[in-house]
Amino acid sequence: MHARIRAGDPDAFRELFRDHAQLVYRHAVRTTGDRSAAEDIVSLTFLEAWRLRGKLRDEGESPRPWLMGIAVNVLRNTGRAARRHERALARVPLRDVLPDFADELVGRIADSEELAAAKVALGQLRRAEREVFALCVWSGLGYAEAAEALGVPVGTVRSRLSRARARLRKLTDSELRRRGGRAEPLGAGGQVQGGRTTAARSNEERTR
Repeated sequence: MHARIRAGDPDAFRELFRDHAQLVYRHAVRTTGDRSAAEDIVSLTFLEAWRLRGKLRDEGESPRPWLMGIAVNVLRNTGRAARRHERALARVPLRDVLPDFADELVGRIADSEELAAAKVALGQLRRAEREVFALCVWSGLGYAEAAEALGVPVGTVRSRLSRARARLRKLTDSELRRRGGRAEPLGAGGQVQGGRTTAARSNEERTR
């Protein structure tokens, strides 16, 4: 599969898209809180995968870590572009105050107060911690896969994830209290308790 991708085999890329597009999409939705933006992230990720196909190395059984590493970089770049756009808009005087639909988007995607609070709390983490948490907990990558995706040692992934979980528990509880909701602490595995939606633990941790 790796060799076929490097060679630009169209069938290999169709397989890559079929097997991993939903993973990239879910990761992007949870990271951005915006379904439309997530669709753009998927398109950009696979375009970048095609452009960078020659750099795929014969490591591991699946190209998933390589693809998710590209997705992380795309999210970083689009995030910076969005912030530049917001700063530019802030400098332009508006005649009318426009409504803020952020809460509506989060509610539509998460469909629970707990996950909405976790989403806000996640945005307060350091970027490195947030990326590790999203890859390992929400997208189900193992430590080794996340390390490959981010280009860091496995030990770094473990320590960042541990710090992210500890901070996320406190931040989520604080956000729930601020919203006037029932604050239920995150479980030891980093799950958001309550509601119909929970953050899945990483596949690697379920087998430990």
